[in-house]
Amino acid sequence: MNRLSVTPVLAPALALAGILPAQAATFGPLVTPQELKVALDSTDAIILDVRGDAYANGHIEGAVSAPYGLFRGPAENPGQLVEVAVLEERYESLGLELEKPIVIVPEGKTDTDFGAAARVYWTLKSSGFEDLSILNGGILAWEAAGYTIEDQPTVLDTTELDIEFSYQWTADSNDVLAVTRGEVDALLLDSRTPEFYEGKKSHPAAAKPGTLPGADNLSYTGFFDQGSPVLQNEIESSSLLDQLGVNDGEDIVAFCNTGHWAATNWFALSEVAGVENVKLYPGSLVEYTNAGHDVVNAPGLIGNFVNKVTGG
Repeated sequence: MNRLSVTPVLAPALALAGILPAQAATFGPLVTPQELKVALDSTDAIILDVRGDAYANGHIEGAVSAPYGLFRGPAENPGQLVEVAVLEERYESLGLELEKPIVIVPEGKTDTDFGAAARVYWTLKSSGFEDLSILNGGILAWEAAGYTIEDQPTVLDTTELDIEFSYQWTADSNDVLAVTRGEVDALLLDSRTPEFYEGKKSHPAAAKPGTLPGADNLSYTGFFDQGSPVLQNEIESSSLLDQLGVNDGEDIVAFCNTGHWAATNWFALSEVAGVENVKLYPGSLVEYTNAGHDVVNAPGLIGNFVNKVTGG
């Protein structure tokens, strides 16, 4: 079988070390409040607060408001990619620079909040930014550590950028269809909780409940200790790949409803565990089902199961 295009194989070191964190130049993919606090006086990191309106109620000193919606699509397809030219304009208005470290700050109230930061991280990485980190536990972890917040907004000078979006970590609907038809070899990884995977619940913008034909389920919640909004910062790639039944060099496509929870799975696998062949399907099942494609595990959709087993 063919593989998805522009996809690197697993790093050879995985077999030797079992863990291969993707280290950003300054902090690595995850930074604790304590690490960030110590570094703020000696680094020119840009702090991006992605919480939206909550920014006005208090934020880390010097943080810039970059609402999650700037990195998302319209209501009918929230996971849709933003056009590159529009992204570039938004980056410039925020004052982003490719050479500067960026720390992304979510709310940190629940584990689902992490998906916002992970999706922003994925978008920025795909746009050519390399020194990226997420504040693990978000603004609430910052406050819990005893650090102060301020309510005066920070606005950086606009910049001039020339962004080229890399699709190395992206799978689109055509890629996914090719996998479901057996034309391309990849693991489709449903990042939602089991009730979505089993078709018992669905996103309001999706045309129908269910999951992608042939998909396995690995809920994003498994990367957090129960009840914690803090992502596990050590994930053994070898045991995780064994759990998923993934062979060396096989592509993994993380999806969910709108590319939010799946961004957490992409981040945990790609950036923390160091698995290099992980892609995000940004539009996920909202985009897929509204395009009229078949799903499985959907109540009453027996024909989809027949299509899956017969290939018709």
